[in-house]
Amino acid sequence: MDQLVQIAGSLLILGAFALAQRGMLHQRSRTYLLLNAAGSAALANQAILGRQWGFLLLEGVWAVLSMTSLAAVLRARRVRSPQQAGSPADHLDDETDRMAISAH
Repeated sequence: MDQLVQIAGSLLILGAFALAQRGMLHQRSRTYLLLNAAGSAALANQAILGRQWGFLLLEGVWAVLSMTSLAAVLRARRVRSPQQAGSPADHLDDETDRMAISAH
C-alpha cells in the first residue's frame, strides 16, 4: 500500500510539472498548485512513516510552499473585483488551463 501512495503522489507532482512544461498548465493556477500540494503531502506523510528525514524535508517544504501559494491565489481571486475581469491576472484561473489543454 505504501508503494501505491508513493507512486500516486509522484504522479500528481510529475503530471503537473509535465503539463506546465508543455504550456498546458500555468504554475500559479489552482490546478497546478493543488496537484503539487496533494502529491507532496502524500509523499511527506510516507516520509514520516518511513523516518526518511531528508525526504520529509524536501516533500514537507514542497507541500507547505504549494499550499501557501494556493491560499494566496485563492485569496487574490476572492479580492479581485468584477471590473478586473479580463486582466492579466486571469491567467491564474483554471478556465485558462482548461482552454490550453483543449487547444493541444
